[in-house]
Amino acid sequence: MLLRDLKDPRLAMVTVTHAEVSRDLKHARVFVSVIEPEREEPALTALRSATGYIRGEFTRRAHLRVAPEIDFRPDKGIAHGARIFELLKEIEAESHTDISGAS
Repeated sequence: MLLRDLKDPRLAMVTVTHAEVSRDLKHARVFVSVIEPEREEPALTALRSATGYIRGEFTRRAHLRVAPEIDFRPDKGIAHGARIFELLKEIEAESHTDISGAS
C-alpha cells in the first residue's frame, strides 16, 4: 500500500518492520525502517501526513468497523545492528593489523 497507493518519493526506501495492535483494535504502532538515516524524518513526515488515508484503506481492506489510530515510529533495530556489524569489522581489521605489525 505504501509504495503503490501513496506514490510519495519520500517513502521509496521505507520498510514496515513491525506492528503492535491493541486488543480492541483501536490503536496501532507501526515501526518502520529507512535505509538511509537522513531520509528517516522526511519518511515519517510523509507517513504521518497520509495517516488518514492509510487508516481508511486499512479499515476497508481488513473489514473493520472502527479505524485504528496509527502511530508511526522509527525502528532503530536495523540501524543498531548495522552499527554493531561495522564495529565488529573495525575490531577484526585492527586485530589483523596488530598481528601483521607484530611480526
